[in-house]
Amino acid sequence: MSSRGKALIVDDNVALARVTQFALTRAGFDARIAGNGRKALEQAQAETFDLVISDQQMPEMTGLELCRRLRATAEYANTPIILLTAKGLELELPALQRELAISAIFPKPFSPSEVVSTACQLLGEVISA
Repeated sequence: MSSRGKALIVDDNVALARVTQFALTRAGFDARIAGNGRKALEQAQAETFDLVISDQQMPEMTGLELCRRLRATAEYANTPIILLTAKGLELELPALQRELAISAIFPKPFSPSEVVSTACQLLGEVISA
């Protein structure tokens, strides 16, 4: 199967990151993992990703800070970003979604298959069951 694109998964929860990576890989993505926002920013500067899926609450750099820094670069100004958050009730999600041009927000716990489906839609792909 040809690659649907390169996805960067950013989450300090290793098990959750691996589940997401597995689901994306099964759907044909080249999916990489970064354990926090700082590492993700370094990876994003070293290579280009078609999609970023980031947890919001992480050590060293939050998902929102990562989004701000990515959006400030020409390479990631329009890259689809999916935000995963356990803090949905504490954040002003619609305002953040507009401010940072976040493509989709999934509250935790989330369905990996829904994230994959959204990733495919964002990249203009049709998923076949």
